[in-house]
Amino acid sequence: MALLEICCYSMECARTAQQSGADRIELCSAPKEGGLTPSLGVLRSVRQHVSIPVNPIIRPRGGDFCYTDGEFAAMLDDIEMVKELGFSGLVTGVLDADGHVDMRRMEKIMAAAGALNVTFHRAFDMCANPLTALKNLADLGVARILTSGQKSDAVQGLTKIMELIAQAGAPIIMAGAGVRAANLPLFLNAGVQEVHSSAGVWLASPMRYRNAGLSMSSDAQADEYSRYAVDGAAVAEMKAIIACHQAN
Repeated sequence: MALLEICCYSMECARTAQQSGADRIELCSAPKEGGLTPSLGVLRSVRQHVSIPVNPIIRPRGGDFCYTDGEFAAMLDDIEMVKELGFSGLVTGVLDADGHVDMRRMEKIMAAAGALNVTFHRAFDMCANPLTALKNLADLGVARILTSGQKSDAVQGLTKIMELIAQAGAPIIMAGAGVRAANLPLFLNAGVQEVHSSAGVWLASPMRYRNAGLSMSSDAQADEYSRYAVDGAAVAEMKAIIACHQAN
């Protein structure tokens, strides 16, 4: 049966995803940044309340995946923290300035991760040569690659995703970006074995008092009175579609 991974940005989201049938969780903070390393408090609470596999993301900031020495040192420290807390895996990715997998730094990440399974995230979609990147990541022993097939969403990138899956000895290829119940059968019928979805909704803040003329964000148009949550019904629907596909 295909595996369903849900991207979660809080302990509450992780519990909702688990209760709704998710097989695994990618744990992040900062949804508007595309996912950053969660805080120590969130990591500890998720370890206490969630029993399915959880892979925290190790990403110190938004933007590109070419990091300063200081940022990379922080990533290695965060990997040690995730390992000490007892997580089974992590999600990360590092590129060089030319859009290639930074092999020197990824070797250090793999050494720091030890027995943890490592997912190389959508930094892969920023690689200059995906087939070369795939071979390099296989040589490193990366467990899986999260990719949209180098397109803005995985539906548009499905042809490339299938090309990657066809490579012998490659890591698991997990399709992600824009995966939802409406298009999930496309991936299942194509033989994709792991899919990644946010299954997310933005909820209105419960605050009655609002200072609408003030923003805490560098984006002056950002909505301070909404927050991200996992839609449990969407997760359950996707899990049901996977089960039905397996039965047929």
